[in-house]
Amino acid sequence: MGDLELLLPGEADVLVRGLRSFQLREMGSGGWNQQHENLEKLNMQAILDATASQGEPIQELLVTHGKIPTLVEELIAVEMWKQKVFPVLCRLEDFKPQNTFPIYMVLHHEASIINLLETAFFHKEVCESAEDTILDLVDYCHRKLTLLVAQSGHGGPPEEEESQYGTPMQELQKQAELMEFEIALKALSVLRYITDCVDRWAVLLSMGPAVEGWEPGPVASAHLSIPVPSLSLSTLSRMLSTHNLPCLLVELLEHSPWSRQEGGKLQQFESGRWQTVFPSEQQKLSKLDGQVWIALYNLLLSPEARARYCLTSFARGQLLKLRAFLTDTLLDQLPNLADLQGFLAHLALTEAQPPKKDLVLEQIPEIWERLERENRGKWQAIAKHQLRHVFSPSEQELRLQARRWAETYRLDVLEAVAPEQPRCAYCNAEASKRCSRCQNEWYCCRECQVKHWEKHGKACVPAAQDDRAK
Repeated sequence: MGDLELLLPGEADVLVRGLRSFQLREMGSGGWNQQHENLEKLNMQAILDATASQGEPIQELLVTHGKIPTLVEELIAVEMWKQKVFPVLCRLEDFKPQNTFPIYMVLHHEASIINLLETAFFHKEVCESAEDTILDLVDYCHRKLTLLVAQSGHGGPPEEEESQYGTPMQELQKQAELMEFEIALKALSVLRYITDCVDRWAVLLSMGPAVEGWEPGPVASAHLSIPVPSLSLSTLSRMLSTHNLPCLLVELLEHSPWSRQEGGKLQQFESGRWQTVFPSEQQKLSKLDGQVWIALYNLLLSPEARARYCLTSFARGQLLKLRAFLTDTLLDQLPNLADLQGFLAHLALTEAQPPKKDLVLEQIPEIWERLERENRGKWQAIAKHQLRHVFSPSEQELRLQARRWAETYRLDVLEAVAPEQPRCAYCNAEASKRCSRCQNEWYCCRECQVKHWEKHGKACVPAAQDDRAK
């Protein structure tokens, strides 16, 4: 597992075996907190293993013990808690917590699970082990990407700095909004890995192309003999007919919510923060743009998917927008897209298909509906129960929990799982010095720290005070 080990193999096995689902009212409780800490350890160990290329023991354990469905259910449960219970907590006039970190841990739980799933779903066997919950996960990813597109149409993601919120709960709402953006980007990666499991080549020769006259190019033909796990027809139908994911992915490429102009400079969201893209690198395909293109390639060129995707006038118009993005520079970086370019060229010459009216019996996702049915009308009761028994800890309980958090979020481990060398918050150069007060920002030199203080100071002082309160 590399030089830095967070969990021994035996410990990881015990933690994975112990994963279970919790009711919404139990979130933030002692048992739930213990599982959250265990998930964080598994998450960090999985990243360490992947970084060190030491095999994937965490992913293998999740598959062996059948825990992927448990993770999907917990992911959707905390998503529902955030939508249904958290707003009630924020409105309770008699709830004025001295420390909001216990609530922040529940909000952060969704990010922890989706991050672990992103690491695990890189391996195609994980998709199969999700069983019927893959439908629920597809629905979850669709909800997140739809919100991402809607957000980009209203000015982009919320800013990280210069919060004007006064109360701790209002500040927590702001943090939840920022976290939601990062979660949606993780959901995009998970969705792309799911599309990798579409059976791309098994029936390529027997079914024929969806667009008359189009044949796969040499890149596609070269993969004919590679066995790829296939998704269920219900999952394909969910992605293509129910949610029309190809059109949603086109919207994402058009809006590119992970890119923005700031002070006349292009910035992209990578590794958990906005980073300036230097002119020499602006033609380089970003990781998130690449995820969208690969997902589109899987969904549009797979024979299984093409046989079930109805190319209506709307879908045809949306997909043809892709031609403007397929530049020579892009094709140099993703040569497989030449086949997609050929598909679109023939699509432009064909008539739109009428909507299909086939009677299809298919599975439907059930986790969200079941949780909503079990808790409908109880949101305020759950919030008040958690107010009294979960989110109002004594000072002694808070100190004990803070000690456990410190053991879980070890600084050496956090730095090891960081995807790259820290960057200066002011000039974006490689940084080796950290703000001594809040430990959150990095700088390459004292001069940059001084120049950035006017902006950073508004977040630094409250963060340092909050750390001392813990």
